[in-house]
Amino acid sequence: MVSLIKRKINLILLVIIIFLSFGLGVFFGKSQVVCEVCQPQALNFSLFWEAYSKLQEKYVNKDELDDQKIIYGAISGMVNSLGDPYTVFFPPEETKRFIEDVKGSFGGVGMEIGIRKDQLQVIAPLEGTPADRAGLRAGDKVVRVDDTSTADLTIEEAVDLIRGPKGTEVILTIYRQDWEETRDIKIVRDTIKVPSLKWELRDDDIAYLRLYQFSQKAGFDFSKAAFEILDSPAKKMILDLRNNPGGYLEIAQEIAGWFLEKEKIVVIEEFGQGDKKEYLAQGNGAFLDYKVVVLINEGSASGSEILAGALRDNRGILLIGQKSFGKGSVQELEKLREGSSLKITIAKWLTPKGQLITDIGLEPDTEVEMSSEDYEEDRDPQLEKAIEIIKGL
Repeated sequence: MVSLIKRKINLILLVIIIFLSFGLGVFFGKSQVVCEVCQPQALNFSLFWEAYSKLQEKYVNKDELDDQKIIYGAISGMVNSLGDPYTVFFPPEETKRFIEDVKGSFGGVGMEIGIRKDQLQVIAPLEGTPADRAGLRAGDKVVRVDDTSTADLTIEEAVDLIRGPKGTEVILTIYRQDWEETRDIKIVRDTIKVPSLKWELRDDDIAYLRLYQFSQKAGFDFSKAAFEILDSPAKKMILDLRNNPGGYLEIAQEIAGWFLEKEKIVVIEEFGQGDKKEYLAQGNGAFLDYKVVVLINEGSASGSEILAGALRDNRGILLIGQKSFGKGSVQELEKLREGSSLKITIAKWLTPKGQLITDIGLEPDTEVEMSSEDYEEDRDPQLEKAIEIIKGL
């Protein structure tokens, strides 16, 4: 009996020891967790910590070492290694500025910029802005902003340098294809507010509609202009998307609905794993019976390429001018801790027939270039060709 009691006591003690061991293990294990989102197959960061340790040990100006800046710099380096100029890490202050820019007007020169073949360049100067008045053109390469070379700048860093308070000056060093050397162009910043569109009647029955951007207001403005055109003698339309850098996908989809049958594909989003999402026309198709041609150039990007591609693929509408920019990707802003954020390219756009837009652009059916003399003498051979072609339709 005594030995039986001893065995029971030993068993109970063993259970208590096991329970305490497990509980303490869980407690200490939890106390050592330092990464809330890391996966078991996380990367080996020993090289990072080795380099960080050497900086702490040997850097000559130790008082300049800022751990927070080091972390931000490391994240930026990781993101930049992707080679995608539209995937960007924003520290807290840059996040705040980015959100404010999206919401409202801002001080700057009024141009959309992008990176092509590792070179910062003008996608499009916006209508009526200081950049437009200074004579900047789509395709101009921005070599310097004041005293800063643009060679290693991200788009957001360049934007920060170019923008500034209304009335202040910025000097852009520009190289243009038919120039022998770069030129410094001084521009006075202003508050940038860009119109959505304008339209006029040409040759009695041709509606010429210039769409400057796909802003939130552009959908309403287009609807208003559309009813005016429908009430006019116009039976044909020239849709001018030159130097239109894009904007909201939903606005491009909405405008496409005026030209296409309902449920026709406007654009396809292709995600990383091959998944696809189709955006369909939902409008009234009021311009289905109109003869239409579209003007594009190297300043036509993003939403412009979506709309032009949708009209070409669905209706065989002719594109006239020059090859478009080739900005056909979708970005999403992910909020991170401590007020930081990450703008990530999550998908690429395809035209209804499956043509990739990113880095390729749309080729015009009829190519017409604009020379320096054309700009200087205010001639527009691209528009003239569009009028000639649509008259024959």
